[in-house]
Amino acid sequence: MFASRTSLGDEIYEVLLADLISLRIPPGERLSIDALVRQFGVSQTPIRAALIRLEAEGLVTKKHNAGYSVTALPSGKRFADIYAFRLLVEPAMAAGAASNTSERLVAELEKLEQSMLDLTRQNTEASYPKFAQLDAAYHQAIADACGNEVIEEALSRLYTHMHLFRLRYHSTVAEEAVKEHLKITAAIRDGDADAAEAAMRAHIEESRKRMRPFYKVLR
Repeated sequence: MFASRTSLGDEIYEVLLADLISLRIPPGERLSIDALVRQFGVSQTPIRAALIRLEAEGLVTKKHNAGYSVTALPSGKRFADIYAFRLLVEPAMAAGAASNTSERLVAELEKLEQSMLDLTRQNTEASYPKFAQLDAAYHQAIADACGNEVIEEALSRLYTHMHLFRLRYHSTVAEEAVKEHLKITAAIRDGDADAAEAAMRAHIEESRKRMRPFYKVLR
């Protein structure tokens, strides 16, 4: 099924990621390694490599003697709590990144923005998981640059962006996110901590408005 054995794990990861983001594989479903071996026509090694990556991103869970299963969607309250937490820490995170701005950081953010913009223009189902990955990478790059290791570690454990795109993906959601990112990057490029803080706060508040109708109905 796959041409290059050196990238089997990556290719299987991409296929499973798309199925998980789109909920074609529903929350709670058990993932049998043997069944995946038969599905993809490969050995267990690349299957396990893909599942380990997905576990690191919070999309699958491994339990002793039970194997892997798809992580449940967070509850509505959990999503609300995540947004409240993000509003407390991410504006300060962006301000810190602006204070520590560098050509390397700005170049990385601009590259991620362009890749996200390209995906919004494609507007295909295959672009959904890729956008989620890029969105997570964008926020993580800012976290890495902010100079606060506690913020960086806390955000990395929330798996916010993967769960949000499992909850809801639409081209307009992605397009609005890119526009908001542009303002954050511009402030970081200028080294303007106040503007970066305000732009990040506005971005998270707008994201909450977009997603609230979908997460508030969850138990």
